Amino acid sequence: MACILHIETSTNACSVAVSEDGQRIYEETEHGERGAGAEQLGRMVDEALSFTDSHAIPFDAVAVSCGPGSYTGLRIGVSMAKGICYGRNLKLIAVPTLELMCVPILLRETIQEENALLCPMIDARRMEVYSALYDRSLKEVRPVGADVVTEDTYKQWLDERPIYFFGNGAKKCIEIINHPNAHYIDGIEPLAKWMMPLAEKRFLNEQFEDVAYFVPFYLKDFVAIKAKPLL
Repeated sequence: MACILHIETSTNACSVAVSEDGQRIYEETEHGERGAGAEQLGRMVDEALSFTDSHAIPFDAVAVSCGPGSYTGLRIGVSMAKGICYGRNLKLIAVPTLELMCVPILLRETIQEENALLCPMIDARRMEVYSALYDRSLKEVRPVGADVVTEDTYKQWLDERPIYFFGNGAKKCIEIINHPNAHYIDGIEPLAKWMMPLAEKRFLNEQFEDVAYFVPFYLKDFVAIKAKPLL
């Protein structure tokens, strides 16, 4: 097993965690407005590193949530992870954001139906969400996409089996998608502590990223908006 530093900055919840041999030994979370929590990332990482150094625990890898999500948040998180990997000669692990959001659902055994699908959602502004569909073994049933939410967006799957929607993007669906197979779970957000089982699996499988060339999965191109003039 390994000691891994986990970094998650894809939404307004910026979080850092440390796992050793599959057990969480450190965790901190800060919230801000749409990625603003990532402003605290440097301090949070320093405190996590100080904690492990003071306990003489050597790191083996850094895991980072790789998107989709906030463009700025992802850039900050990945840049921090790559910097630590360079400075300490560590392996880099990328964990898909939507996949890690499914972890608390599975750990809590929230879903009973064997054929149910999981649909994590991240708010992408207006009526758009970043989402994907997974089965209970986290096998991808429908790949990650940027979806405009309508009553028919997921109908072909809802007609066949239950789908559980969760994440900050799911709030857009509650009034629009009222199919009898549509279920909603509140209070789920991407956090560093949920990355651990996925990062551990990738570490054991030696599924590492190239520190020099790795970039986040933005899904959509960044579009700069001209600021409104101050009155």
